[in-house]
Amino acid sequence: MIEFFKEPNIDWMGKAKYFFTLSGLLLLIGWSAIFLKGGIKYGIDFKGGTNVDVRFAKAPNIDELRKGLQAQGLGNSEIQSISDIANPNSNEVLIFVEQAGNTDQALDEGKSKVLNALNAAYSVNASSKPDFNSITSSSLANFLSQKDPLGLSVGAGDRYTQLAKSLLGYRDKESGGVVTSFDDLGRVPGVTPAVVSAVKDGFSLAPFAIRNVEIVGAKVGGELRNQAIRVTLYALAGMLVYIAFRFQWVYGAAAVIAVFHDVLITLGLFKIFGFEISLTVIAALLTLVGYSMNDTIVIFDRIRENSRLLRKEPFADVVNKSINQTLSRTILTSGLTFLTVLVLFLMGGQVLRAFAFALVVGIVVGTYSSFGIAAPLVVAWNKWRGQGAAVGTGTAAGNKTRGTEGGQPRLAPAGRR
Repeated sequence: MIEFFKEPNIDWMGKAKYFFTLSGLLLLIGWSAIFLKGGIKYGIDFKGGTNVDVRFAKAPNIDELRKGLQAQGLGNSEIQSISDIANPNSNEVLIFVEQAGNTDQALDEGKSKVLNALNAAYSVNASSKPDFNSITSSSLANFLSQKDPLGLSVGAGDRYTQLAKSLLGYRDKESGGVVTSFDDLGRVPGVTPAVVSAVKDGFSLAPFAIRNVEIVGAKVGGELRNQAIRVTLYALAGMLVYIAFRFQWVYGAAAVIAVFHDVLITLGLFKIFGFEISLTVIAALLTLVGYSMNDTIVIFDRIRENSRLLRKEPFADVVNKSINQTLSRTILTSGLTFLTVLVLFLMGGQVLRAFAFALVVGIVVGTYSSFGIAAPLVVAWNKWRGQGAAVGTGTAAGNKTRGTEGGQPRLAPAGRR
């Protein structure tokens, strides 16, 4: 393996007080900002909002669409492309705007905001002619009855009602909800050139159509938030059990405390830099938990190996040596991963900015906590246990005899207690 340092001899445990001070300052600054500035900033995934399903005639430019929404005051909206195996080129997106309420009025307001933003982004003049791609069957039937392009005098209403249903059926089924040319309507049975001409004179064609609008309430958002917290806690509990079984319980506790430390610092920095917590950020935080725990386990495993080989050395020296031996590996893996997510943060666009930021911060803090928080906590525990055993009797003295050799604490082999 590539080695960046040849036999480094850094006294990491001698600097533990500086690590704890640095972490304390980061936690204090971050969580002071959270408490003083209105708490954690949640994304609309968790706050609830209006979900607008929009289909386009051509594949939309997501960046341009997002700029159009920002220009209309909808900068916090989320845009998600929709595709499936049956229709991979549906040109359909979901636009999720912030919660405005749970009433029909809120539903209409959310739809109107998105529609105004789309009209502005695609230079559609909504005050000219009605949009054929958003017209209802009854409105189209009334229009045709008034124009009477077929020259009917008796039973015109029923005939045009059926004709309106046929036209909109073609729009919704054959054209995927968006008609791009009025001439295509001539393919509908019963539609004459006069009907096409009347429709062309009375309507316009927008390059998009709103297919569905629904509200996702704040209660659903709260349930998602609670589920995300539970998933994170379950992951930490599982890791605690694994490390306690693989090493000793104190190592599992130290590793979990270090991971909590990573997540809390990341949340504080999210508040300071104004990023929102969304479902994708939760995924990044879970990734951070696994990455930090992996690096910690690598160091703990080397400590276990060295505790067998260096039984007469002080435990703090064994830990220092273990961290130094894994230093090149840590720099290689963490450094390359950091560069990758840094590029993602700088060039991944607005939609991935918060996700990438969580990974950038998480890799730095997670790597640091492995040797700056988790390892010093184990050393502090063993030091405290040794001092207690030195002056104690009975069980404490027996624990010292079993857990130390040469007066120094050492780590028990896997599977033994």
